[in-house]
Amino acid sequence: MSQLAASVMLVEDDAVVRKACEQALSLASMAVRSFASAEAALEEFHRVQPTVVVTDVRLPGIDGLKFLEELRGRDKGLPIIVVTGHGDVGMAVEAMRDGAYDFIEKPFSSERLVESVRRGHERYSLIAENRLLRERLPAAGKSALIGQSSAILQVRRLVSALAPTDVDILIVGETGAGKEVVAKALHDESRRTGHFVALNCGALPESVIESEIFGHEAGSFTGAHKRRIGKIEHANRGTLFLDEIESMTPAMQTRLLRVLQEREIQRLGSNESIPVDCRVIAAAKGDLKRLSDQGQFRADLYYRLNVACIEIAPLRERLDDIPLLAAHFIQCAAERYRVEPPELTVEVIMRWQQHHWPGNVRELKNASERFCLGIDDGVAAAKSTGYSLAARIDVLERSMISEALRNTGGNVGKAADLLQMPKKTLYDKLHRHALVAADFSPEPGKSGAR
Repeated sequence: MSQLAASVMLVEDDAVVRKACEQALSLASMAVRSFASAEAALEEFHRVQPTVVVTDVRLPGIDGLKFLEELRGRDKGLPIIVVTGHGDVGMAVEAMRDGAYDFIEKPFSSERLVESVRRGHERYSLIAENRLLRERLPAAGKSALIGQSSAILQVRRLVSALAPTDVDILIVGETGAGKEVVAKALHDESRRTGHFVALNCGALPESVIESEIFGHEAGSFTGAHKRRIGKIEHANRGTLFLDEIESMTPAMQTRLLRVLQEREIQRLGSNESIPVDCRVIAAAKGDLKRLSDQGQFRADLYYRLNVACIEIAPLRERLDDIPLLAAHFIQCAAERYRVEPPELTVEVIMRWQQHHWPGNVRELKNASERFCLGIDDGVAAAKSTGYSLAARIDVLERSMISEALRNTGGNVGKAADLLQMPKKTLYDKLHRHALVAADFSPEPGKSGAR
């Protein structure tokens, strides 16, 4: 959540009304700069940097409607609250058509003013937060590990450490958690110049998987009219990604183990050994160790692949990543479908952070695309206690603590100051939310307990 401070620009030519409004907003802990004319306010606009503007519709010189037009040109998302007299309701309606956020009719209570300004500020804060999210997103077309949770930060560190090496890697995670995205990131950050070749072992019939992986010579079987280069050979000097490796047949497991040991292949129908410089990244959605212990997966292949392992947490365990991921998917969908990206509201984020996400990131991508198209996103609000006030506050608290730790590089003392709470209290909350301060440090392994 954004911690953007409220900055109110108040424009009112009546000195008494101006003073009363200024006092009401100041008592509500909002910073206020007041002006008697639109001209004076425009001159100071860049210094004030308002998050909300309150202006009378009738002003000397530039009136409220022209002032509104000028402000909209400078900052389209800026909430502008128009104050009108009893006979100026028609002008207020016109102002709303021109993009004003709200209008207040005189006489009004200080509570009405403060409430309208507070809602306007929250809206502007969300817009600013969405802008920040988009700035944090990686360049389009590049493999990206999007997120800000401690779990995804750990994955990023492992990718950075392992990518330049030639070690084979096992990636473990639920369906839709992003295993291929991690594999592509490993390839992109490696020194390898060949192709990234992906193969889903569970999607191919047993009768063709051997030919797909190793290739074949012409005439090696019925229908093999010409030589075919297999996936391993095509990935020479590159990376072969084998998804759902737990579904690979025992015979194929034996052949793959030989490739990993010898770094050479033989096409079907050939006795010629072909050397390959291929890095293998395997992915499993199940527990390969348990399968090997049960005799359902070769133990020697498991240990050969498990030299380095990257585990990807399910989306329900890294709710802090939802705003960034959703912003990315919505932006991509808007570009693909050529529509204006809709505003990702706090209500939508909170509802999505209460969802269980059995389909993980893949399900979130689908929901984001549907949301971008303005149709039902398919995510129902959590029922009963799952969407209780306490649960929503818990999600918000974890998000704000994570944001404070990111802003302070994992320094618990500074984060406690930022959150205005005792350091011991923050430590208790870190334990309750399973957050590790060191995960937010820009230097891996460096303690954030300061």
